Amino acid sequence: MAGDGSGVHCAQGHRFDLAKQGYLNLSAGPQPANADTPDMVAARERFIGAGFFDPITAAATTLARPNPGSRLLDAGAGTGRLLAALLNAGAALDDRPVRGAEPARSRGIALDVSTAAARRAARAHPRLGAVVADVWQRLPVSDASVDLVVSNFAPRNPAEFARVLRPEGRLLTITPTPDHLAELRRAYGLLEIQTGKSDRLAESLGGRFELVAVERVHRRARWSAEVVADAIAMGPNAFHRDSDRPAPEPAGVTVSVELRIWQRTEVPP
Repeated sequence: MAGDGSGVHCAQGHRFDLAKQGYLNLSAGPQPANADTPDMVAARERFIGAGFFDPITAAATTLARPNPGSRLLDAGAGTGRLLAALLNAGAALDDRPVRGAEPARSRGIALDVSTAAARRAARAHPRLGAVVADVWQRLPVSDASVDLVVSNFAPRNPAEFARVLRPEGRLLTITPTPDHLAELRRAYGLLEIQTGKSDRLAESLGGRFELVAVERVHRRARWSAEVVADAIAMGPNAFHRDSDRPAPEPAGVTVSVELRIWQRTEVPP
């Protein structure tokens, strides 16, 4: 596709206009039922803005800091906050002067199936483009064009991740451990984290990616009732409201995730 300032078009005559909020909608139909709603996106913005996931962001930027001029793809980006942090983490490197040339600038694509999320992500960083598309389908990204793919609490499409990554490209995955938000799951009957999640992740990526680094973030903090409410409302639990669920109360809550860096090993056909 080629851009012309107000949208993109292809040689076959298809055109997609840029929304006035700054995102590009490449979906072919209505949103799926599990796409984040505006209320979910607003809850996530409040929660992340409160800083309770800052240790995860810090670990991600340390583990996967992009090189100058890198191209990043966050598949299932939500509000685009993590991708913006990764772009900012490499800003000092990007801005180093190179004799006889302009400094390289890293850029990112925040891809999500939710228009509400893309609308918010479009404002997350000046070098970030927000696109509405389905991670389960063929990604609207050229072959071997991306240096880093990010999958943060999001669906994974290993074949497509391998296709869009350059030969030396890397994948950053962030997944919850069984301890993650365990107190809220017990108190409010929230969705369980499936056992063996790490093993299934490794199995799904096997043959295309090799694990090269692992880091765990494990923190416990006291959350207000408002923060507890946003933590419940910002994710899939928002689709499983229970009239018998007790009202949110202040609680001590564990944040526990695994961050993994994978090196691409397969050259897609």
